[in-house]
Amino acid sequence: MKAGLNLNQVNVQTLTMTPQLQQAIRLLQLSTIELQHEIQENLDKNPFLEMDESDNDNSNIASLDEIREQEYRLENSNDDITPFNNDPTVSLDNAPYAEGSRDNEYSPLKGDDSSDSSIARDDSDSVSDNSQSDVDFWQESYNAGVSSGRTRNTDSDDLEDFQGATAYGLAEHLNWQLNLTPMNDMDHLIAEAIIDGINESGYLTESLDDILLAVKPEFPEVTIDDAERVLCIVQHFDPVGIASRNLQESLLIQLNQFGDDDNVVLARKIVSDYLELLGRKDFRTLAKNLEIKEKNSYLLKEAIDIITKLEPRPGNCIPQEKSEYVIPDVSVHKKDGVWIAELNPNSIPKIRLNETYCQLCSNVKNPKESQYIRNHMQEAHSFIQSVNKRNETLYRVASCIVLHQQDFFERGEQFMKPLVLNDIAVETNLHESTISRVTTEKYIHTPRGTFELKYFFSSHVNSTDRCDEISSTAIRAKIKKLISEENQKKPLSDSQLSKILEEEGIQVARRTVAKYRESLNIPPSSQRKTM
Repeated sequence: MKAGLNLNQVNVQTLTMTPQLQQAIRLLQLSTIELQHEIQENLDKNPFLEMDESDNDNSNIASLDEIREQEYRLENSNDDITPFNNDPTVSLDNAPYAEGSRDNEYSPLKGDDSSDSSIARDDSDSVSDNSQSDVDFWQESYNAGVSSGRTRNTDSDDLEDFQGATAYGLAEHLNWQLNLTPMNDMDHLIAEAIIDGINESGYLTESLDDILLAVKPEFPEVTIDDAERVLCIVQHFDPVGIASRNLQESLLIQLNQFGDDDNVVLARKIVSDYLELLGRKDFRTLAKNLEIKEKNSYLLKEAIDIITKLEPRPGNCIPQEKSEYVIPDVSVHKKDGVWIAELNPNSIPKIRLNETYCQLCSNVKNPKESQYIRNHMQEAHSFIQSVNKRNETLYRVASCIVLHQQDFFERGEQFMKPLVLNDIAVETNLHESTISRVTTEKYIHTPRGTFELKYFFSSHVNSTDRCDEISSTAIRAKIKKLISEENQKKPLSDSQLSKILEEEGIQVARRTVAKYRESLNIPPSSQRKTM
């Protein structure tokens, strides 16, 4: 065989991850809040982008036909600018991250066709008038702010402090009360050390000896009695029972607020001497130790009812973080007897190209300025198309999910059908990774509540007496319903729940029932038992 070098030409098809494609994939997995921030950042840095407010009375998100019309205008707005979806090497449609065809008839929203509004060009006089009007507006806003009571006063300060006391967490709430409590410097420092040693559940995790070590450098004369005295004061802050060293101490402090009624006295004795029996719900032994006869069992029940209303974790009474609100990306409503999905018109701002800056392209002669315009216009093209593609993909996936789960919207979660990512990927001609991205942190508003799109995906369990399959979500709902209807004196065990489901034609092992029950935060039968 003769050795040598040969030059051969081979055609190879590869996937090129262009910056535009990377941007489209990144936008696809952003939540609504994150996407709004991304849009605002691009509006701030790119003069070719602007908000489209031409159809305020209708939706802010373009329909599928509007998206395609806008992309057509983008592709033909400037011959020198090449939109990324004309790249012959790769596009978002043929990539494994977002495979799919646009040959479909989905319509995210119906509304008037969006048209580019004309931009009025003011002369120098009108500009000066506008500038003066802006000055007048800010002056009026400032005067209104001062005259509307924004100056500080004692009553409003106290109200704001009280309303904002729980906004930042438990420690801030306790320090706020500490600052309102008259103390000398040494006691104040001890209280601060105690508050620093409280965990999120409201219990004191540091020993008093360690607290004394933190205070002695400034007050060498401090004693353990001083620490005990200040600890008692802190334990009666709101919420009562805070800074306790164990559950028993916290419950006793809370019971001291109820007076000396017979039921309260009995409740104190139970917590002091028989808390372990109460935790095991061994009511028979508890009644025997308390010398309560069966005819007087109602006394024991009343005392236990008082204890169960106490807070075992006082720190949970104070929110540790601010509430996070969810903006639904999709909504569901019924039309002609069928549940259909629609994109939320208020979730994503609608953007477009700025006509004024686009017209500058033909008038610029300076090469540097021309390059600046070309670059920013290309970025605006790509960003608008990526946002539109995200909206289109989100709508297609949400519509397919709603079509599968008609019974859920009509009859409840017990009729949820099993569904996996591959099912939606096959029907929408998209890749599974795309389905995963577009359903993560995307929420759908339904008459039965607001859910993440991933909520509608669940595994299946075979049925014995029928050919169809049962969703794990439906089984959880059945378990929850069975437990809610059980006899509280004799709660159903996991084995009994498994047998009941088997009688209904659902084969579920006892361990699976236990796993589903724990996922619903339902305690076992021994802890659900009541008198």
